[in-house]
Amino acid sequence: PAAAMLRLRSSARLLRKLCEASRPLGRGEAQRVLPTMTRGLSGAASAARSTSLLHPLPGLDLPPCLPDQLARLPTRITTLPNGVRVASEDVPGPTACVGVFVASGSIHESPESAGATHLLEKLAFKDTAHRSHMQIVQEVEATGGNVGASASREQMVYSYDTLKAYIPQAVEVLLDSVRNPLFIQDEVDRQLALTREEVQEVQKNPEKFLQEVLNLVGYEGAIANPLIAPEEALEIINADIIRKFYHENFTADRVVLAASGVDHQQLLDVAEPLLSDWHKGSPVETPKSTYTGGDFRHKAESDMTHVALAFEVPGGWLKERDATIMTVIQTLMGGGGSFSSGGPGKGMHSRLYLRVLTRYHDVQSFSAFSNVYDSTGLFGIYLTTPPDFVAKAVDIAVQELIAIATPGQVTEVELTRAKNSTISSVLMNLESRVIVAEDIGRQLLTYGSR
Repeated sequence: PAAAMLRLRSSARLLRKLCEASRPLGRGEAQRVLPTMTRGLSGAASAARSTSLLHPLPGLDLPPCLPDQLARLPTRITTLPNGVRVASEDVPGPTACVGVFVASGSIHESPESAGATHLLEKLAFKDTAHRSHMQIVQEVEATGGNVGASASREQMVYSYDTLKAYIPQAVEVLLDSVRNPLFIQDEVDRQLALTREEVQEVQKNPEKFLQEVLNLVGYEGAIANPLIAPEEALEIINADIIRKFYHENFTADRVVLAASGVDHQQLLDVAEPLLSDWHKGSPVETPKSTYTGGDFRHKAESDMTHVALAFEVPGGWLKERDATIMTVIQTLMGGGGSFSSGGPGKGMHSRLYLRVLTRYHDVQSFSAFSNVYDSTGLFGIYLTTPPDFVAKAVDIAVQELIAIATPGQVTEVELTRAKNSTISSVLMNLESRVIVAEDIGRQLLTYGSR
């Protein structure tokens, strides 16, 4: 059976699922967990004069757990006549973040437009019909803000975080940058030169290289389209190709404007006049992908062998229940690198750290990973080891995957700890306005709601 795992995705939807399945540790469980968490923190000198932590301290009365603070602010959503969705969560505080999220990525590229998504990311916040790149930089600096853009296989994101008082200016600059790019050929040529350097650096980085190759090897169809522009595409692509790809995919019905820390009506008052004339495109069917599996080997200039063993995640983000379970499993398995062994928190290592890295000193790193998309994805274990230990390391990875799926191999205490740790990570991530805005935008594109 296929194994599956998801990288943590900050999500109120995910949080609700986790809380339904989670509960606080009971007193007896907390006492059993305590020795594991504290083992190794006391040295030999202190051990002689300290009470053993293998048993509960006499007379210790643990206080009851505090109630969960899970109430959240509502997400308000308005759909404009042309299909653009405007969504916000009015988080209290002096700062805010606003972002434009577009259902466009490398899965929408054709052989002729290969690399367009990568170049669009590079060309973000450059010259527009109303501003030069330098003007954009000066206006952003004047508000004390930060802008950024990121591309993935399924979505493009443009964001602007700043003081709440400057949201009207931020929205106007952001939408001008997204809606009115000029794609001047000289600027495209400059970004092509930088992209060639980036591609060469990725090829020298085994982990980044393997993460990209996994999709090419594991799939046939759209997901196999490279996110990092291939070198042969860089010789062909130009401003006209990028402009054509942009106009075909950046249509109103595939756009979400999401904000955190902003009053919804204020956001609408500023954004609606700037969005109302965005043209609505024809319905587009999601490009198909088929998981095939495969094998890839590449000789690299490295003393270590890097291995990624991966399986399909059927259903991807759209199978919410499985996504929740897999996220907890990823927290449970964890992983890391051998360089930090013996450092602070030695008694709090993850399952893979305790079962692999502390037992097999030839293993340099050993971690669960995932690349997940709307309807499919990949889960696996990434490891680094000397060449003469590769066969054994791969066997260990397989054994760890089997152990997770074997009844009785994961204790209730381990599972409860992983659930609580995942909930904690989600809540801590949602303290960031940038992540809240991203969560709103991505969930609306994926699920149509939040």
